[in-house]
Amino acid sequence: MKITGTGQLAIPAVKTVAFARFGDHRGYFTEHFRQSDFDSAATPFLNGLRFVQANESFSRAGVIRGLHFQWNPFMGKLVRTVRGRMIDIVMDIRLGSPTYGKVIALDMPSRGDEAQGEWIWVPPGFAHGNTFTEDTVIEYFCSGEYSPGCEAGISPLATDLDWSLCDPALRQIFLDAASNSPLISDKDRDGLTLSQWTADERSQNFRYEDLSAND
Repeated sequence: MKITGTGQLAIPAVKTVAFARFGDHRGYFTEHFRQSDFDSAATPFLNGLRFVQANESFSRAGVIRGLHFQWNPFMGKLVRTVRGRMIDIVMDIRLGSPTYGKVIALDMPSRGDEAQGEWIWVPPGFAHGNTFTEDTVIEYFCSGEYSPGCEAGISPLATDLDWSLCDPALRQIFLDAASNSPLISDKDRDGLTLSQWTADERSQNFRYEDLSAND
C-alpha cells in the first residue's frame, strides 16, 4: 500500500490510498481492502475506524453528483472507481479551517490496465461529490450509516465555492460538464450556497478544532 496526502492533494486531511494490482496475460488480482493494513502505522487516519456500510453507484457520462455530507453520525467515505473515470470533488466545510470553502479534485480512472488502484479518503468535515467523463461504476465504504434526517448538500454549481486549490484542468472538466449536461438531480442543483451553509446553525456540527486531529 502507498499513502499520499500533502504531496498530491492540497488539503492534508484528504488522503489517497493506492493498492497494487498483480497482473499477467490472464488479467489481474488485487486486494483492495484488508483491515490489518488499515489499522497499521501507515494509515493512522484510518486506525480504529469501522466501516458499517458499502455502496455502489453507476453514473452515465456527464453526471454531476454532490456536494453531500452528514452528521449524527458523521460519515467518512473511502471511495474508488471500479471501472470508468471519476473526477472526485471534495470541499472543506470545517468552520475555522484555513481551507474552509476550498475545493480540490482528483482524477480517478480505472480501466484495468493500471499498475495500481486507488482509494480516496474523504473524512468527516468535508462535502463530497463527483463528475464522470464516461459511464462509470464506483464503490465506497462508509464509516457511518446513512441518516436522512442529518444530511445536507451544497450545490456544486454554487458561484461562491473557492476553486483556487483545484487542478485547473480538472476544474475545467467539471465546468464543461456543468455547462453542457442536464444530468444533475434537482436536489443537488438547488442545494445551498457556501454562504447559506455558513449561516445555517447546522454548520456548527463541523468545527475545525473538533475534526482536525489527523491533519
